Amino acid sequence: MRVTAKGEYATRAVLHLALQYPEVVTIHEIAARHRIPLKYLEQILLELKRGGILESRRGVRGGYTLARAPERISVGDVLRVVDGNFTGSSCADSDARQGYVCPESENCGLKQVWQDVQEAVENILFATSFDDVRKRTLGGLVRHGDMARLES
Repeated sequence: MRVTAKGEYATRAVLHLALQYPEVVTIHEIAARHRIPLKYLEQILLELKRGGILESRRGVRGGYTLARAPERISVGDVLRVVDGNFTGSSCADSDARQGYVCPESENCGLKQVWQDVQEAVENILFATSFDDVRKRTLGGLVRHGDMARLES
């Protein structure tokens, strides 16, 4: 499985919002904190808003917040919105692009293994909520005595 830069940025932004939930956070804060180009982040956040992951607020105290609680948004949800079908790289896919047809076709044991891997990855991504990721992040910060970093 490959996560695109867009998917990586999207998950970082959603994690940031999960850590601040239910507060509204400016796009400038997210971009600066995670070193994401502002224009690119704007596009990503708009996609996440259209996908029902985020809500935006206008005005002086405007910005973005999660559309629902972090425990109700999975990593898979976010990746699916920004990357579509984010898993699915198998030998068959790459061979088809190169005009090669596998002689084993549907019976290929390797193809079956890659499909099992894809299914396992999807299960993990859709079973892992941003509340789970938030707790892991906070646990790591506490262990390393770095809670002040979170507030900055």
